[in-house]
Amino acid sequence: MDGGVVIFTIAILIVAVFVFVAILLTGKRVYHFDKESYQARFLAIENKLQKDNVASYSLAIIEADKLLDKALNEMGVAGKTMGDRLKKSGDRFKDINSVWRAHKLRNAIAHETDLEIGYKQAMTAIGIYKQALKDLGAI
Repeated sequence: MDGGVVIFTIAILIVAVFVFVAILLTGKRVYHFDKESYQARFLAIENKLQKDNVASYSLAIIEADKLLDKALNEMGVAGKTMGDRLKKSGDRFKDINSVWRAHKLRNAIAHETDLEIGYKQAMTAIGIYKQALKDLGAI
């Protein structure tokens, strides 16, 4: 083999290794969840949401938010609070603005004593959490 061909081949291999490493370092990491567990937990949350039980609306939203936070923690998304983790993981969701709205509703439930939530509003929030968990691959 000609010496130039050998050097060219080695150079190609070196470039290929650098490209591969760059892709690994910059690409999204895929986390493998225990989907059965997440699906069961989310189904339990959905089943708690009862149209004739106003108290179930808030409880379901809070639990769905906790489940999403658990998924973000399991993925290793850094942050002291759920809000911090959402800021760092926005590109993982199809509609981060909806996820923020649902999380802000959860915060309002936790911090405002006279907040009244309707069934439709609760169903919308639960749907947003469900889609967010699907986006992460948890369900």
